[in-house]
Amino acid sequence: MSKGKRRQKKHRETPRTEPGSSPGSLVLDPSAPPPVVTLIAYSDNTIEEKTITDPAQLPGYLNKTWPVVWVNVDGLGSIETISAIGETFKIHSLALEDVITSHQRSKLEMYGDNYFLISHMMELGEEDLITEQVSIFIGRGFVVTFQDGPLDCFERVRERIRKHLGKIRTVGSDYLAYALLDSVIDCYYPVLETYGERLEILEDEIIEKCNRATIRKVHNIKRELLVMRRAIWPLRDAISNLMRDSSDLFTPDTMIFMRDCHDHAVQICDFIETFRELGSDLMDVYLSSASNKLGESMRLLTIITTICAPPTVVAGIYGMNFNTERSPFNMPELNWFYGYPFALALMTVLVIWVVVLLRSQGWLGNNSHAHTGRPGN
Repeated sequence: MSKGKRRQKKHRETPRTEPGSSPGSLVLDPSAPPPVVTLIAYSDNTIEEKTITDPAQLPGYLNKTWPVVWVNVDGLGSIETISAIGETFKIHSLALEDVITSHQRSKLEMYGDNYFLISHMMELGEEDLITEQVSIFIGRGFVVTFQDGPLDCFERVRERIRKHLGKIRTVGSDYLAYALLDSVIDCYYPVLETYGERLEILEDEIIEKCNRATIRKVHNIKRELLVMRRAIWPLRDAISNLMRDSSDLFTPDTMIFMRDCHDHAVQICDFIETFRELGSDLMDVYLSSASNKLGESMRLLTIITTICAPPTVVAGIYGMNFNTERSPFNMPELNWFYGYPFALALMTVLVIWVVVLLRSQGWLGNNSHAHTGRPGN
């Protein structure tokens, strides 16, 4: 799906027009790659695929010879090229401004008889989730797509057109738009499957060994699922609005397929919400596990302190320096012949008594009577 490291990019700062600029002004992103314009024009019997070096060649394909023309612009690094394509296909300047401005919210707009749709492709990179905005302009007999990043989920659609697979060569541009949108939505499934597998592994790690590195991974997955949610949720609404529209650009047959596309979007939304809830549950499990471990540690320290307290008291008492010659009450046992064995015996008895007391309260070993509160038989 990826086009290689040639144009691999991280999230970049979105260019903005200056405050007060004229609506529809185009601001070029300096880091955007130069555009590569490809054209696929086809009918039921023939197909032509080529790379367009001069946008002035495009008007010659907009005639009845080619029932469907698909122009794909890969890279947004030339305002002149994008403006020329917009002029050829009568794309509104506000729509072109949204094309240039990356990280737009998924949406559907109508400009006359044509539709303008913004969606986002997803792919898991080596570390993070890679997102790419895809702008689709749909008109009668043509589809224009703009991509701003390294991803490409349209290759299977190209293969279907080249090899005359299915019905795509026998229908109009509305079905091509559906096929492209369906490919965008289908690219979410491998990402979600990977996240589901990772969450299962992290669940086992949290139960077996509780550490910050594991919970950091859970947090990263939740954050990337939120990115996916922000992309697919408004796209679901956009498809719903398209299905309710009364325009005749989309035929009833294509609307049936569009309903399936909408169903996939709803399904992905459900998956995302389920995985986000699972991530929240894993966070709760981590906190509970950490709290339990802390409680066990405090319990062990309490038991040790409780057992050691009586001998410490006895040792402290007999560690005091009183002069027994001054008074018979100044610790006379210091002069006893068996004073030392007596102190040790007293410590031992107190330790045994504390251990028996702790065991009877259920702090040591298993004591069902302490838990149930009922006397034994």
